[in-house]
Amino acid sequence: MEPKRIREGYLVKKGSLFSTWKPMWVVLLEDGIEFYKKKIDNSPKGMIPLKGSTLTSPCQDFGKRMFVLKITTTKQQDHFFQAAFLEERDAWVRDIKKAIKCIEGGQKFARKSTRRSIRLPETVDLGALYLCMKDPEKGIKELNLEKEKKVFNHCFTGSSVIDWLISNKSVRNRQEGLMISASLLSEGYLQPAGDLSKSAADGTAENPFLDNPDAFYFFPDSGFFCEGNSSDEDVILKEEFRGVIIKQGCLLKQGHRRKNWKVRKFILREDPAYLHYYDPAGGEDPLGAIHLRGCVVTSVESNHDGKKSDDENLFEIITADEVHYYLQAATPKERTEWIKAIQVASRTGK
Repeated sequence: MEPKRIREGYLVKKGSLFSTWKPMWVVLLEDGIEFYKKKIDNSPKGMIPLKGSTLTSPCQDFGKRMFVLKITTTKQQDHFFQAAFLEERDAWVRDIKKAIKCIEGGQKFARKSTRRSIRLPETVDLGALYLCMKDPEKGIKELNLEKEKKVFNHCFTGSSVIDWLISNKSVRNRQEGLMISASLLSEGYLQPAGDLSKSAADGTAENPFLDNPDAFYFFPDSGFFCEGNSSDEDVILKEEFRGVIIKQGCLLKQGHRRKNWKVRKFILREDPAYLHYYDPAGGEDPLGAIHLRGCVVTSVESNHDGKKSDDENLFEIITADEVHYYLQAATPKERTEWIKAIQVASRTGK
């Protein structure tokens, strides 16, 4: 019998010989991980055995690269994968850890429904704490803060982080709050904004995190941006990033000129409604943006040339300016989720 498929999807993988990062279709099996250049390929580009392997997450080996996990095999070979966002990385980590544990115990991989506890465990789970901090109703409030003639959008102060941790009963006092906040900062769950917090994070202060109302921080996947005395064009561009992120992940996108398909990381924001797409292998600036206000999005069975796709799950976005974008999801469920989310954003966004 073939090994059971546990999880599959796009991840960005670091090359073994060269330090290049490329998106791959990754399949987690009961006994190993296969990775393919394309989802439709019949034979994998490589296979990583899980027996005796160890998993490291979060992996901080690559500076600004976030959501990286490392798998080290029994032959001391390191394999690095990068997810598009925190929840995606944590889902892969949970399943890989469980698969390794099942191999060691001679058990079959089986999912069990678990009831989440509201209280954090004694050993703090930074990923779970981060999600609590980002809760729209009970989390830390993101504000527009002004300092030295600059406006920092979608951020908060160091003092407000400590205040929230204490009020949420995650820590007993401000000293514990500083330790937890420094860990959140070092593992990329918080980012410094402004000279004061950046200097502390770079090691000029006793603690990398500052319990200070003048030290600003932000969530890495929020709509943060800083604006000062800029031109009208800059303000219009930044307006695109004010919207709250409502969905993100990797999709295939067809190019407008060459008609070739490439994996892109998409971030969907509403109010204003924009779908930005990025090179998943790196780069902070988007490759392009789709303004969704008044757009039409539908499922399609073939591209605009009338040719049947190698795979299903295609959908099309037609903007108010009648520009056509063809995208491909990994599964029918994922396609439906993206279409619904885009439809909501197109009605509510500016």
